[in-house]
Amino acid sequence: MLRSTVRNTRGSLAANTVIHRLIAGSVVIGLLLLIASLVALSTGPVVISFSETLSALFEWVRIGESSATRTQQAVIENIRIPRVLMALGAGAGLGVAGATMQGLFRNPLADPGIIGVSAGGALGAVIAIATGLAVTSTLFLPLLAFVGAATATVIVFAVGIAAGGRASMASLLLAGVAVSSFFGAITSAVIILTANLEAQRQMVFWLAGGLEGARWESVRIVLPIALAGIAVVAVYARDLNLLLVGEDEARSLGVRVGFVRGLLLSVAALLTGTAVAFTGTIAFVGLIVPHSIRLLIGPDHRALVPLSALGGGLFLLIADTLARNVANPVELRVGIITALAGAPFFLFLLVKQRSRAGLL
Repeated sequence: MLRSTVRNTRGSLAANTVIHRLIAGSVVIGLLLLIASLVALSTGPVVISFSETLSALFEWVRIGESSATRTQQAVIENIRIPRVLMALGAGAGLGVAGATMQGLFRNPLADPGIIGVSAGGALGAVIAIATGLAVTSTLFLPLLAFVGAATATVIVFAVGIAAGGRASMASLLLAGVAVSSFFGAITSAVIILTANLEAQRQMVFWLAGGLEGARWESVRIVLPIALAGIAVVAVYARDLNLLLVGEDEARSLGVRVGFVRGLLLSVAALLTGTAVAFTGTIAFVGLIVPHSIRLLIGPDHRALVPLSALGGGLFLLIADTLARNVANPVELRVGIITALAGAPFFLFLLVKQRSRAGLL
């Protein structure tokens, strides 16, 4: 009786701690998101003051009248708001996908691209541009990119199961590396063999990642998928915590390891594939954000997952704002900004892990 009481008390204290950290983190990141969104909406080739931006937003939601010009109002409503929402949706999806992959692989260096999803999406997009389908309709490029990402996921799962007899994490990891390399080679071949120089330029441009193509039509696709995927991962956050301890321990505590692992990997692939389909290849969001959040609030996925969603959206929004303004009027690619931030961070984590393992 006493042991049960002590256990329940500890569980209650742990739950309270998670709730407090989640609330505190949400408030801080939420405030930063508001500031970053206002800056993103106000800056760019068409400069709009903060007061005009706020009045335009109020008019957009049918509150009061805007002091901005019709041109400024149109820029905010049709270009900048969709771009901000795309950054939030894609960033949130990549952040949660990264948190999920790091939890499943029990490795802070894991990234959503580790199972070949990004490589498959890149190949699909390059094929759409090379065949001219991207010119026929604006939906063909994201459609083929998503098909490529889904194909890569299916192949990795099939090869991983065939190699290991079951979808073990080691076999999935090795299959992902192989599929990524294979699809990357095909992508390079398609780019080299494309005679149309303008098409080649578009391929390279897309592979660097960017949000300039965000429109309301694409936002209406990305946001629901991102929210649904994040909700699924959040529901299984407790199971993900138990998987961190070990598969045998999780199984003994009632977790359906095979089902949960397959479901979460599929959701992570869906989130990554959706982002890649509409924004191009944007690296390191799923690596930097979850690991940084974990350092601040701990490894409990009940808080880590929602905060990784908020943090991913914030990180990608800031990166996109920098890409638009650092070399104004020239716009850098978002993938360049995230890579410049992510590569040193990855090397830092690698050295830190080797240090802990006593290899340095």
